[in-house]
Amino acid sequence: MGQKALETWVGFFILLAIAGLVMLAFQVSNLTRYQGKRTYDVTAQFDNIGDLKVRAPVTMAGVKVGQVASIALDPKNYRATVILRMDNTAHYIPNDSEASILTAGLLGANYISLTPGFADQFLKNGDVISETHSAIILEQMIGQLLFSVNKDKTAGSDSDNANKTPN
Repeated sequence: MGQKALETWVGFFILLAIAGLVMLAFQVSNLTRYQGKRTYDVTAQFDNIGDLKVRAPVTMAGVKVGQVASIALDPKNYRATVILRMDNTAHYIPNDSEASILTAGLLGANYISLTPGFADQFLKNGDVISETHSAIILEQMIGQLLFSVNKDKTAGSDSDNANKTPN
């Protein structure tokens, strides 16, 4: 094989590798989904969304049925307003369903999980999910645990001091 042909083949494989890396980057960043498919938007308000991000998945029973479209702070009640962009194929979700912010794994990314209700009507464009459960913040839980342990220690030492009688 000549030097020119070898250089051509090496260039071809380098371009192929670059194209593969670009495809992988789009796949990982969730930008490959065609946005022209039919969807409907549902709103939910949370006291604390933790580290929830736009484009985070919305799941029901572990199956992705949508994604977070936008997050904003409501200036009237100081709650996070989250717009969920639901796939039109998920048109069967009861309108009394609950939305919870969960974490994938111990320290993973946050996502929204829907728990179906029992209503005969289903969610449609513009509906509001009224029953929501905020994210569990690990730092707050650790702080509460440390505070309660410290409180128990001080309460125990106070009761020990109360039981002692002065001489």
